[in-house]
Amino acid sequence: MPSEYFLLSKYMCKNLIAFSPTQTVLEVMELLQKHRISGGPVLNASKQLIGMISESDCIKQIAESAYYNMPMHTVLVTEYMDSNVMTISCNLSIFEAAQQFYTTKKKRFPVMDGQVLVGQISQSDIVRAILNINNLPSK
Repeated sequence: MPSEYFLLSKYMCKNLIAFSPTQTVLEVMELLQKHRISGGPVLNASKQLIGMISESDCIKQIAESAYYNMPMHTVLVTEYMDSNVMTISCNLSIFEAAQQFYTTKKKRFPVMDGQVLVGQISQSDIVRAILNINNLPSK
């Protein structure tokens, strides 16, 4: 089987729903639900990756807003996003990506080509890739 079948870039999501640091967490929750995703990248005005925000980050905000009696509609993404972002290279194989998922326990990685965000890969993308590869006719 040709090696291009194993490239991460073949299976990553390229049409990303990205978030802004100036959006509220409530707006993020609405977009996560609308697009049926569990998280995504946070980009600055120059379209550079500065963080990731997920449903887990939103859950944390919900719990803290109840505990501290804080209004949810004013809390910004920057307060809850993960700014210590682990990225993955678009040149990796799905097997190398699987190893990264296994060792870090992350659910998704932004995919970079140098300093440019080119996509996102999730654990379910890797599982789907393996199922697709196993269904390909062998030569």
